[in-house]
Amino acid sequence: MQGGFWSAAVPRCAGCQEGANGVKCAWLLGPRGRWVEGMALRRFKIALAQISPALGDLERNLALHEKLAREAASHGAGLVLFPELSLTGYFIKDLVSSVALRAESPELRPLLALSRDVALVVGLVEETPDRRFYNAALYLEGGAIRHVHRKVYLPTYGIFDEQRYFAAGDRARAFDAALGRMAILVCEDLWHPALPLLAVHDGADLILCISSSPGRGLGPEGRFANAAAWEAANRTYAALFTVYLAYAGRVGYEDGACFWGGSEVIGPGGEPAAKAPYLDEALLYAELDPNELRRARIANPLLRDERLELTLRELGELVRRRSGGSPPSHG
Repeated sequence: MQGGFWSAAVPRCAGCQEGANGVKCAWLLGPRGRWVEGMALRRFKIALAQISPALGDLERNLALHEKLAREAASHGAGLVLFPELSLTGYFIKDLVSSVALRAESPELRPLLALSRDVALVVGLVEETPDRRFYNAALYLEGGAIRHVHRKVYLPTYGIFDEQRYFAAGDRARAFDAALGRMAILVCEDLWHPALPLLAVHDGADLILCISSSPGRGLGPEGRFANAAAWEAANRTYAALFTVYLAYAGRVGYEDGACFWGGSEVIGPGGEPAAKAPYLDEALLYAELDPNELRRARIANPLLRDERLELTLRELGELVRRRSGGSPPSHG
């Protein structure tokens, strides 16, 4: 399917039919009067699994994923979002090759089976056939891997050393799922505004961000300073892009680092819809409502008014200048 931006204020295709799993396709009148396609967001309950993974213990972590996925499904969740590297723990370092999984790895079969009842996003080390290792997220649905996102921006500063162990992803795409069109970003990816921008203009109504964020600095209220920065970023992106944003953080301790959790779901107006506690494990639920998207995008038609051609042109000029190119001719 082609990627296109969603706007509730533009006409739908009169011939829209029920698709797979009863989801209506959403042909929309996009920029320049062209019809673009995406999957309309359904009303559903999302569950955010704020867990403390056991470092390097795939078996234990897989069992925890299965337990929480079943619990969330029993409470009516359509999707369960786990944190970054939820199957392995974060500071795995030289264990990367030992805990890596491939798409066909038998360890994933129980989760694939569960995905027939509830969709899952899990964080893992992905090994590709060319022996590259990625900090990745899988979207599991209907017994299959529907989408893979490989972390694009690998932090290598302070206590972080991801470029030493992982290959970097090279794309950020929205994708269609039974619940709607969405995109996945992994932790540091969200701190580079080009990636959420690309996601929403590729049609995502929901950004799923999975994270393993160690607490750093103390703010005036006793919470970590970077927790406050994350929360400000989540609310800003949701409001600017009129999109739902679900942030799943982890908790626990590893290698002297304390992970603060604080998982949350932010509505398309920038207001929190649900918030998990700091530092403690939790299974957080929130209802996602496509009518909230409609209202936000009518009130703030920012996606409609974005001038992507201008952005592309000016970025091209910046790249040309940085590479020492000659100035353009205006004659």
